[in-house]
Amino acid sequence: MARQLPLQIDIDRQRDLPIYLQICERFKRAIAAGRLKPGDRVPAQRGLALQLNTARGTVELAYTILVNEGYLQMRGAAGTIVSPALAQVTSRAGVRLALQSTVPPQLPVSQKCIRQSLSAPGPSPRPLQPGLPALDAFPGKVWKRIVTRRLHDEGTGLLGYPDPAGYAPLREYIATYLSLSRGVACAPEQVFITSGYRATLELMLRSLSKQNDRVWFEDPGYLLARQFLEHFGVKLVPVPVDEQGIDVACGRQLAGDARFAIVTPSHQSPLGHTLSLARRLALIDWAKDAKSWIIEDDYDSEFRYVGRPLPPLKSLDTHDCVIYCGTFSKVMFPGLRLAYAVVPERAVARVGQVARSMNAGAPTLIQSSVADFIAEGHFGRHLKRMRPLYEFRRALIASAFRTIFGEGMTIQLPPGGIQLSVQFAEAAKGPVNDSAVANLARDRGMGVMPLSIWHTNVHATNTPRGLVLGFANITQAEEALAHARTLVQCLDASWKAPLGSH
Repeated sequence: MARQLPLQIDIDRQRDLPIYLQICERFKRAIAAGRLKPGDRVPAQRGLALQLNTARGTVELAYTILVNEGYLQMRGAAGTIVSPALAQVTSRAGVRLALQSTVPPQLPVSQKCIRQSLSAPGPSPRPLQPGLPALDAFPGKVWKRIVTRRLHDEGTGLLGYPDPAGYAPLREYIATYLSLSRGVACAPEQVFITSGYRATLELMLRSLSKQNDRVWFEDPGYLLARQFLEHFGVKLVPVPVDEQGIDVACGRQLAGDARFAIVTPSHQSPLGHTLSLARRLALIDWAKDAKSWIIEDDYDSEFRYVGRPLPPLKSLDTHDCVIYCGTFSKVMFPGLRLAYAVVPERAVARVGQVARSMNAGAPTLIQSSVADFIAEGHFGRHLKRMRPLYEFRRALIASAFRTIFGEGMTIQLPPGGIQLSVQFAEAAKGPVNDSAVANLARDRGMGVMPLSIWHTNVHATNTPRGLVLGFANITQAEEALAHARTLVQCLDASWKAPLGSH
C-alpha cells in the first residue's frame, strides 16, 4: 500500500513564477531530496488546492505537467503517486537526475506577435518528404509565446556567444527526460547540444577519430550521414542490414578493428527495421573487444506504434562505449536545427575541449525556449498527441498505396517512426528505375527519394528499387490517394529512362 506523507508546500505569491510552476518546483525538490520516494502517494488535487487557497485547476495543471514529465503517476480512484519508474533510474550507480532544476519563469506575454523575420526562410516542405514531422500539428502559438517571453525577459543576455557545450538548463532537462523515458542514465555534463546531427557527427569524429579510421556504416544507411562521412576523411565499411538490423558478424569479418560503428537501431534508416536484442548485445561486445565507439542515432524513437520498444543501446552499455544521439527536428520541427549527444564519461573532457575549440553551439534563444517548452509540459503533451496521429496517417498512406499499386509494390509498415520505405515489384519490362520515378515525382512537386541511392552499390542489379517517403503530413485519405496516383503516373513515365540514370 502506498504511504501517504504530509507534504508542506509554501507558495510565494510575490514571485513572478506562476503558482502552478511553483508547485512543480516544490515537488521536484521533495523528490530530489528524498522526502518523496517512488510509490509515495501525494495529496489529492482538491485537498492541496484547499491547503494552498488556490483554484483546483491550478493544482490540476501542475499535476498534469508532473505526470507528463514522468515524476507522478495517476492511478484513478487509488490517487496519485510518485512514479515507481524513478526507483529504477535513481538506483543506477553514478546517475544524477536534474530534479532540482529551477523552472523558467512565465512572464506576461507581449501583446505584439513575434515578427515574421524570426522564422527562418527556406524551401517549402514537399508532399511525402521523408524525415519531416507533422508541421500542421505543432503548437505554433505556444512556441511563439515562449520565444517572445524569452526575448522580453532576457534582452541582451541572448545576444552573446552560446556555451559550446549547450545551455545548462536544457542539458539538465534532456538528462532527466532520457533517464525517465528511454532508460539512458546520464548526468547533464555528459549532454552536448549541437546544431543538428551532422554537427554531432563532426564533433564526435573531431574528438575521437584519427585520419583514415575505419567506420562501420549500415548498408543501406542514412544518405546524408554517408555523404558527410565520405568527405570527412574516415574510411566507410558498408555492413549489410537485414530484418534484424546491422549484421554484426559480417562487420567483424569485414573490419573487426574499425574505430566506429554508426547505427540506427530503433528505426533503421531507411528500411525501418529494429535491431534485435541479440545483435544489440553482440554490437556492444564487439565495441568492448575492439576498444571502439558506437554512435547510436535514435532520431525518432519517441514514436512507436507496435509492441513495446526495445531499450536503446546506451541503456545496455556497461562498457562506456556508446555515444547516444537525439534530435528535436523530428519531435518538434526541423527549423530548430537542434540536436544533442550523450557522451560516455571517459570522453567528456575531450569532447568538451574540442567543442570549445570549434566555438560552435546553437543560438541561446532557441535552446532556452526549448528548455521552457519542456519545463512547462508542452513537450510531453505534444509527444502524447503525435503518437496516435502518426499511426493514423501511416495507415492512410499504406491503404492508398495498396489500393493504387496493388501487387506492384511491397509495403512493410515499420513499428515506429515518421517515414517508411516501399519497394517496387519487378515488372515484365525489368527492374524499375526508382531514381527516374523520384525525379519525375520531384518535377511534380513531391519529396520522395529513391531507395536505391541509400545503398552503397546503387547500380547493382540486385539493389532493391523503391521509394523512401514520409507520411506525417498526410491528413486525409483523398490526399493520400491523389499522391499514390501521381506516383503511378511517374512510374509509367519512368520506363523511358535507362536504369541507373539520375
